[in-house]
Amino acid sequence: MTQVPSLPLGSALVFLGGGTGAWARYMTGRICTALLGPAAATFPYATLAANVLGALAMGILTGWLARHGTAGEPWRLLLGVGILGGYTTFSSFALEFALFVERGQLGLAALYVGLTMLAGFAALFMGLYLMRSFG
Repeated sequence: MTQVPSLPLGSALVFLGGGTGAWARYMTGRICTALLGPAAATFPYATLAANVLGALAMGILTGWLARHGTAGEPWRLLLGVGILGGYTTFSSFALEFALFVERGQLGLAALYVGLTMLAGFAALFMGLYLMRSFG
């Protein structure tokens, strides 16, 4: 049986993990800048690294949780929702896409990717437009 933490405990796990993940994202940027020097400003290497590393970590975490039974909900909240969510939401996006693919729902997988990309880019440009027009 899955052990669901109480709301206060679950919230604390996500909160602590999220802060840790955000700090790790910051450090990824610092490390990329230190390793690449001025070249770090020519391409979003830190974002690419965070997205790929986060997706790898989400795959490892999901596989581990699946292998070790249903008592892993606190770990999912701390590591998956918290740390990886704070590090990159791409890891969650990649997992959700993979779940569609594994269930054979290729149309939904394509729709999810397309909607996420189009809506995300459209929303970003809308926000820029609003701030430039009214800000």
